[in-house]
Amino acid sequence: MDIQSIKQRFGIIGNSPLLNRAIDIAAQVANTDLSVLVLGESGAGKEFFPKIIHELSSRKHNSYVAINCGAIPEGTIDSELFGHEKGSFTDAREARKGYFEEANGGTIFLDEVAELPLSTQVRLLRVLETGEFLKVGSSKPQKTNVRVVAATNVNVPEQIQVGRFREDLYYRLNAITIQVPSLRQRPEDIELLFRKFSTETSEKYHIPPLLLSEEARQLLVSYPWPGNVRQLKNISEQITIIEKDRTLSAEALKRSLPDINNSRLPVFLGKGGQAGMSEREILYSVLFDMQKDIHQLQEAVAQLSNGNIPASRPASGIPSGIETEIPARFPDNGNTYTLIPAERGHERFPIPLNEGNKAANIPPIHAEVIKAANMEEDLSLEKKEKSLIEKALHKYHGNRRKAAAELGISERTIYRKIKEYEIDMEE
Repeated sequence: MDIQSIKQRFGIIGNSPLLNRAIDIAAQVANTDLSVLVLGESGAGKEFFPKIIHELSSRKHNSYVAINCGAIPEGTIDSELFGHEKGSFTDAREARKGYFEEANGGTIFLDEVAELPLSTQVRLLRVLETGEFLKVGSSKPQKTNVRVVAATNVNVPEQIQVGRFREDLYYRLNAITIQVPSLRQRPEDIELLFRKFSTETSEKYHIPPLLLSEEARQLLVSYPWPGNVRQLKNISEQITIIEKDRTLSAEALKRSLPDINNSRLPVFLGKGGQAGMSEREILYSVLFDMQKDIHQLQEAVAQLSNGNIPASRPASGIPSGIETEIPARFPDNGNTYTLIPAERGHERFPIPLNEGNKAANIPPIHAEVIKAANMEEDLSLEKKEKSLIEKALHKYHGNRRKAAAELGISERTIYRKIKEYEIDMEE
């Protein structure tokens, strides 16, 4: 079957050479049993390619099962994929078939495969290498004959480097790679897709079709579309319904698009204006800045304790020119002090206003302030993360769901972190 016929059969719109190349690879590998890894940004249309591979293969009369690995909790994903025996865990009242058993003879599509926990990755590797799997709670291996197509929008080699994805599984899945182009890489298809989605919407709701002005067309093509085809579809449907003028102007289109100047997520600019830092590098940079602030605070407290700071000059690390004299009485000696505001996030330090503006008779600094200033800051991200999880679990008496909600993470993620950091769940 040629590329144009495949597009018509699966409702794919576009003439981009990159898109045609991806479809051609899918058609060529369909009649093999090689594992396929589909790569591309979220919303680019990766889900079409496992369907193409299945429907053009000899397995087309058997099952096609699509699974979103990121949507299944870590505690149940092994059971979902490989099944379980009766009594293998709480609430396992009867034996259950997993997706790999159900899809025997067919094709299984693992979307967001990089979200699989490491323990499940080991099980998946065994299926790919030997065709065998173990049900949860069983020691008897079972055979399955499935074609595996996986997809992800993350950089898998980076995930391998940080220990979140097995290198051997990556090479086993990556027998064939299909790179799905983003919408930015196929600008010649943007107007075609917009017209398709707009026409479908107008026909569905019995409203006149929407036409594009030349300025709107140019804006449509030049917009970066960070959400790819999914975003374009949503915008086209929205505009088709809302706009009263059936000839779309550039101004009307701008109202429906996220701010063009801020359409992408903020990019952290490190020293020297270098963009593209990873999330981990950004966090480390923030922590190092915090450490610098703490050192400045330590210096200020030390100088204050030694009586070396004149009232006319702020402590080290406190910008000059922002002194604000606020009389304050201390119960130990009744002297009057000036409160000089420190940098954002720091406390104010009392500086005495004595004769000659010389610091003297400084009252004892509160023990907790000195302790906090001299405390050695632990810059381990893992320790901080572990500490936060432990506190949340303690607060909710070990309830993982409530703790995950408190931390703003998924229940599956907190399960993985508890196992990764070996957190003791006993109260």
